[in-house]
Amino acid sequence: MRTQEIFRALSDPSRRKVLKLLREGSKTAGELAENFDMTKGSLSHHFNVLKSADLVRCERRGQTQVYSLNTTVFEDVAALWFDLYGVERKEGERE
Repeated sequence: MRTQEIFRALSDPSRRKVLKLLREGSKTAGELAENFDMTKGSLSHHFNVLKSADLVRCERRGQTQVYSLNTTVFEDVAALWFDLYGVERKEGERE
C-alpha cells in the first residue's frame, strides 16, 4: 500500500469530493467535471493524484474516461486506521 500517496491524495478537499461522488457509482470525467468550477487541466491533475494513490480506477471507453472507486485500497486504509488507533478487528476480517 502506498500510504504516503494515499494521505496526500486525501488531503485535498476537491479530491475528497471526487471520491464522495464516486461512492454513488462509476462516472465519466465529464460527469465529475460538472461538479467543479475548475479547468480541465486542474481536474486532470486531481484525477492523476487519485490514480497514482490507487484510490480510483480509470477505464477508457472509446474517447471517454470512466472512473470508479478502488474499494480494496479503502479496505487497506481502514485496516491501517484500526491498527493505529488500537481497534481490534473481528475474526475473519482482512489484515
